[in-house]
Amino acid sequence: MILSLPLNPALDSLPVYQPGRPIEEVARDVGLPAADIIKLASNENPLGPSPLALAAMQKILPQLHLYPDGNAYYFKQALAKRIGVETGNLILGNGSSEIIEFVGHALMTPGIDVVVSEYCFAVYPIVTKLFGANLVSVPAKNFGHDLPAMLRAITPRTRVIFVANPNNPTGTLAPREEIVRFVNEVPPHVLLVMDEAYREFLDDPVDLLPLVRTGRQPNLLLMRTFSKIYGLAGLRLGYGIAHSELITSLEKIRQPFNINALAQGAALAALEDRDHLARTHANNLAGRKYLEDAFRELGLEYVPSAANFVLVRVGNGQKVFIELQKLGVITRPMASYQLPESLRVSVGTPAENTRFIAALTKVLAS
Repeated sequence: MILSLPLNPALDSLPVYQPGRPIEEVARDVGLPAADIIKLASNENPLGPSPLALAAMQKILPQLHLYPDGNAYYFKQALAKRIGVETGNLILGNGSSEIIEFVGHALMTPGIDVVVSEYCFAVYPIVTKLFGANLVSVPAKNFGHDLPAMLRAITPRTRVIFVANPNNPTGTLAPREEIVRFVNEVPPHVLLVMDEAYREFLDDPVDLLPLVRTGRQPNLLLMRTFSKIYGLAGLRLGYGIAHSELITSLEKIRQPFNINALAQGAALAALEDRDHLARTHANNLAGRKYLEDAFRELGLEYVPSAANFVLVRVGNGQKVFIELQKLGVITRPMASYQLPESLRVSVGTPAENTRFIAALTKVLAS
């Protein structure tokens, strides 16, 4: 029988987000034991979760029959203290993707414009189209954001601009002076969403928090996550930082209990695990250099990265992706980002990085 429900017409052309393939799925497809497969596809922390977070979750397990704290009181208190804002400046999401959806509910309607950069994070266009808004994609400059051009793309219809810095999937970093000028010049009728998911991998990131603390930039929303350097991707916890009036509006959209008890407890503990963050940062710095050096030796073009992954041009990206899987290495093909000749490769452990380069060398030779 044919489905005859009057579905939202936006679904007809809505793209589907394609995540990095899970290890178990690839193991079934290629006939290898899951233990023999490495995943360098989703920018996860190769060192795993914080040991303090694991211990905290163990203590919470006997209480999983109870609903979590719907307002995440203790975690919010600790997070606010750590970054120097009020709890009223924070909103929590089931990953940063839910924060993006909050923005869609609050500001996106048919007839308004959302400005993004070419090669932007795939969820920005998906949410924009879901709410019937018009996507304005500004051509990239050297694979990164052309911020002056994005400013010129603003019209009276513009309501949201998304900027990821460093950018996913290209790893590019906008110059400090350009970011400061851009933030100051976005008009007040436009919400500027600065996606800082990879901020902790930078040695000297631009600090935009004073603009929130002082209330000087009420149209600024910063997004951060516990999925990357904190190693808690499986728990899905992102957060937004903004003017308290904007947060109050977004809280009306947030579903109750969107942050589960394990995520709250693990993130609270992970905040205190500075050793784990330092080890992850050091591993990423060394691993990224290793990958970029290896790409140069192989004669492959790559985009110099400021994040925990590298975008590399390999020819037929989809074919190389498939052949690498047969050797037990999962990467991310980039055809869905209009980069069909490229792969995005997450930085792994030293052993994983070495294995990937060996596998890639073998695939390219064949």
